[in-house]
Amino acid sequence: MKVQIHSVHFDADQKLLDFIQKRLDKLETFYDRVTEGEVILKLNNKDGIANKTVEIKLMVPGNTLFCEEDAPTFEAATDACYEAMRRQLVKHKEKLVNH
Repeated sequence: MKVQIHSVHFDADQKLLDFIQKRLDKLETFYDRVTEGEVILKLNNKDGIANKTVEIKLMVPGNTLFCEEDAPTFEAATDACYEAMRRQLVKHKEKLVNH
């Protein structure tokens, strides 16, 4: 899967980019027809602890799946988005099988 990763107003280190890529590659085990993905990493100016946001958009044939999560670290937000995307992919695949 081709993934574009954008970091807004900061430069993400290679370790973080590799972590995100590895996580998204695992999603292909649940649904192998994902055509491409886009990840946006943002630093929020909120006062709370969860000031890092990860947005993931996955393009599948006939649909676009989206997830946005806030967490204290980008890794934690990526993990939360991974779980949400996994559920969305499984649901999407079940819809296709049942129709």
